[in-house]
Amino acid sequence: MRSDVVKKGVAKAPHRSLFKASGLTDEEINKPLIGIVTSQNDIIPGHINLDKIVEAVKKGVLMAGGTPLVFPTIGVCDGIAMGHEGMKYSLVTRELIADSVECMANAHAFDALVFIPNCDKIVPGMVMAALRVNVPSVMVSGGPMLAGKFKGKEVSLSTMFEAVGSVESGLMLESDLAELEEKACPTCGSCSGMFTANSMNCLMEVLGLALPGNGTVLAVSDERRELVRQAATKLMDNIKNNVRPRDIVTKEAIDDAFALDMAMGGSTNTVLHTLAIAREAGIDYDLKDINEIAKKTPYLSKIAPSSVYTMHDVHEAGGVPAIINQLIKKGAIKGDRITVTGKTLKENVAGAEIKNEEIIHPIEHPISPVGGLSILYGNIAQDGAVIKVGGVDPSVKTFRGKAICCDSQDQALELIDNGTVKKGHVVVIRYEGPQGGPGMPEMLAPTSKIVGRGLGKDVALITDGRFSGATRGIAIGHVSPEAAEGGNIALIEDGDEIVIDLPNRTLDLLVDEATLEERRKHLKPFKSKISSGWLRRYTAFAKSANVGGTLMSDEEFEERKAERQAQEKN
Repeated sequence: MRSDVVKKGVAKAPHRSLFKASGLTDEEINKPLIGIVTSQNDIIPGHINLDKIVEAVKKGVLMAGGTPLVFPTIGVCDGIAMGHEGMKYSLVTRELIADSVECMANAHAFDALVFIPNCDKIVPGMVMAALRVNVPSVMVSGGPMLAGKFKGKEVSLSTMFEAVGSVESGLMLESDLAELEEKACPTCGSCSGMFTANSMNCLMEVLGLALPGNGTVLAVSDERRELVRQAATKLMDNIKNNVRPRDIVTKEAIDDAFALDMAMGGSTNTVLHTLAIAREAGIDYDLKDINEIAKKTPYLSKIAPSSVYTMHDVHEAGGVPAIINQLIKKGAIKGDRITVTGKTLKENVAGAEIKNEEIIHPIEHPISPVGGLSILYGNIAQDGAVIKVGGVDPSVKTFRGKAICCDSQDQALELIDNGTVKKGHVVVIRYEGPQGGPGMPEMLAPTSKIVGRGLGKDVALITDGRFSGATRGIAIGHVSPEAAEGGNIALIEDGDEIVIDLPNRTLDLLVDEATLEERRKHLKPFKSKISSGWLRRYTAFAKSANVGGTLMSDEEFEERKAERQAQEKN
């Protein structure tokens, strides 16, 4: 066992004495040591129930013949961090989580790991850690919350953010907002729509790192606890068979993750996180491949904020397994890869059928023949930008408007609130990328205000920052290169015409190259807004959004890639 280095032989007597000080017996010490990584805390609604998940995992590990040892990671609630300086810390926690798990797992030589995340950056941070440490691992999320009910309709957190814009523009009463506030988020769990947390938890199923049901089984259900116990049992099997995360997460697995993302119209953040996961796995993934996957993958399930349907509705309609099964029928996913269950992906979903065709469309009658996400290219985004096309009103195919430029999210909010932003504008928010933000903050507040004011079809927004999974409208993020790197988004001026062509996946500034070069001569060098602390260190090393906004250097990536190539040869 890997853990023998901390428990076997005369020289390890001091180590064993410390284990015994923690209450372990000789019998427990001699079993596989299973690290249980939990992000339980009292601030994130999706994480307050993770202590119960931990207890279920511990029981499962014990029953399967292992010794469970729990340790924590941090976690930030994106909803609470939204709209103030706190949002700069959201994405960067992904790297801290991966680093802290690496430290704990290697310092204590765990034989295997169970990861218990639920929300936003915590999920990809733990996956990155699993790939880095590369011992047998399984992901077990806390599950989504129930949708809220308001005036006979299902509501969620995105409804709350949009309601703020509606109140400010006089389209909604403050008394209704107060009632909505009480009802939008009724239980623990990750927010009920296809936002970033649930998008990533669904992708864990298709990547093969989690059991079927991980993305949709409710946090408050008994089914969630049973899922947890099964996951612990499967992990012990993977220890025996030495099945590790890099065996499971292959180039094909990343392709399949994006295919599921397309079929479900997931958060744009999944692009950022999946690219980071690929990089950690030593997989050289080209952003352009995503568009090729979108072209052959139909859009099968439109979920909040793009519709009224929630994750619970999707679960009742057959869940992620039913969607994957449809994609296998289409050939968009092959499904012959090994997963943490010990079976192939195809075997995991065999027999999973659609139970409600309004919520999950059959492959023969998709919502759209192409996927719900697109990568746009053009002279504004030479290295790509991301849009959730599934969240755009179907009537909008192209958009041509005049730029109104903002060098921060706060400036954009001011211009939206005072009525400067009007129909026909393209709001440009720059210097909010990985380096510029720093930390690539989410732009849910401005997009929600635009939609809440009834301008969702009439105003576009582009940014080198990113969006919440709750964002909808003509919202284009992850513009690369970012403004802080001298990207062309920094050269846009008020009144410039911008053309967004969704069918052709282009994003262009109608200004000639000679004019742009002249503007570049007068562009001031970027100076970080942060002078100290973790954000400063992140700024110094952060890579562009088109490679996931990670801290992994190109040299380190080449070494990781070489490790993978050597592994595949053997």
